Amino acid sequence: MNTNHRAMIIGSIGAGKSTMTNALLGRKIDAVKTQALVYKDWIVDTPGEYTENPFFYKSIMATALEVTHILFIQDATNPKTIFPPGFANGFTKLPIGVVTKADANHAIVDRALRQLKQAIPKGAIVIASSLTGQGIKEIQELVQCATFEAMKAYCTQSAVNHVFFHESLYN
Repeated sequence: MNTNHRAMIIGSIGAGKSTMTNALLGRKIDAVKTQALVYKDWIVDTPGEYTENPFFYKSIMATALEVTHILFIQDATNPKTIFPPGFANGFTKLPIGVVTKADANHAIVDRALRQLKQAIPKGAIVIASSLTGQGIKEIQELVQCATFEAMKAYCTQSAVNHVFFHESLYN
């Protein structure tokens, strides 16, 4: 994959960030709890604590300077979100919302989509599963897009129904 484009993965504890990282890199190993920033190839995996505690937002902001995209991970099995409304607007990087665990028995994908749409007023959203591989290729390809327009074109031309571009009316 082109290493000119890098992505930082953020989300709550247990949302599936490290598992998603392994899936995106084609690694077939079990994820372990991330304790600090982990740089793997074109991905920066962050601990959930960095996003759950506003005290650590400065670490997220500083790390964002090193990447081109930010993957906002929302667990479809978790009724809560840690992202405040419009959170993605605090970054000058291209946002990609990722609904994880979409294949779980008790997943509520529509709720996770609503939560991501509130946090990301404008950007791509992918419904994914690290176990089945759904959405993995699309996330990799979206990270290669250098502009909102390119991401929107990719989503519009996509033949799958688990990737789309979201634009808020109140941007």
